[in-house]
Amino acid sequence: MSKLLVYPVVLHPEDTGYTVEVPDITGGFTQGEDLTNALEMASDMIGLMLEDTTNYPKPSKLESIHVADNDIKTIVAIDMDDYRRNNPKTIRKTVTVPEYLVKMGKEKNLNFSAVLTKALKTELNL
Repeated sequence: MSKLLVYPVVLHPEDTGYTVEVPDITGGFTQGEDLTNALEMASDMIGLMLEDTTNYPKPSKLESIHVADNDIKTIVAIDMDDYRRNNPKTIRKTVTVPEYLVKMGKEKNLNFSAVLTKALKTELNL
């Protein structure tokens, strides 16, 4: 089951492109070269700002967002589980494995991190 988040965004037209504001996320500003790029950047910024939490800000109702005449208000959706899978952070873990497996793995030039990652994904049905 995925965690789909939907937030209102405000697009402020500039001479070239858009400045994008996500009112519900502190520091939630980005920009895009055109409408499509601006919405992609908004989605990516939301993912980046929220990737280390599961305590997501409550989204405002679109109708409660007030904008200037030339601004555009819309919504952006992002699947946080998908975002995390496609933008993984890595951490160093110390693991213990039998010595003979380490020796055999080195002889085969195995990347131990890649093997462990693959095994974990298999075990977790990812």
